[in-house]
Amino acid sequence: MLVANYPQMNFTQMHDRLRLELLRRIQRGTLSVSLLARQTGFGQSHLSNFLRRRRQLSLEAMDRILAAQHLTVADLMPASLPGKDVDALEEGSTVPIVSHTTALYEPFLRPSAVQSMLHLPVGALQSVRARTTGTRRAWERFVAIRVPAGDAIAMEPLVFPDAILLIDRHYNALSQYRPNRPNLYVLPYRSHLTLRYVEFTSNRLVLRPLNIAFPVELIEVDPGEQPSDLVTGRVVLILNAL
Repeated sequence: MLVANYPQMNFTQMHDRLRLELLRRIQRGTLSVSLLARQTGFGQSHLSNFLRRRRQLSLEAMDRILAAQHLTVADLMPASLPGKDVDALEEGSTVPIVSHTTALYEPFLRPSAVQSMLHLPVGALQSVRARTTGTRRAWERFVAIRVPAGDAIAMEPLVFPDAILLIDRHYNALSQYRPNRPNLYVLPYRSHLTLRYVEFTSNRLVLRPLNIAFPVELIEVDPGEQPSDLVTGRVVLILNAL
């Protein structure tokens, strides 16, 4: 039974969240349509039509997919912690701290994915501007991550080991947030969360570190792919450990 402090979710929203979770697993390589068909007994065309929004599932079909993927309805809910006011979360005063994998790949945060909460002044994020492209508008917006030493060193002295970064996943456009100041972005590179200044030139993403001991790296953008699709979000706030 769902606890009272979960936000309400209708049947259509459940479909959308399940669809996005399955697509996330397919993107990460942990699932395929053929594997899901074997697990559930559904035809591949039936599942493909669901993933492409061409059909809905029955309740029984959803139950079979949830069971096959070891998911519950609670895993499809937005992140919420007991005793937290939903209105306060919407105002942006509290942001979930999650793993790097969750920040990169999970559009909707499962309650079990939340490690702890980052507390900010009420309304602190209300004036933060979004610039979203593609399907990213459907993702939950703000998440925070901790940065281990190995991931921070390329951006020292801006980011230090054990820093907490607040990420806006609704800003994946490659345009400056403030004039003459480069944006610091989070993105998956070689299946790993990477912090870099990012530019797009000659059909490549250019990843620039701050620490000159690290090389500039390039990511080819495939035909039909948007550069912003490869970016997870903009770093809004850096809280370096003392």
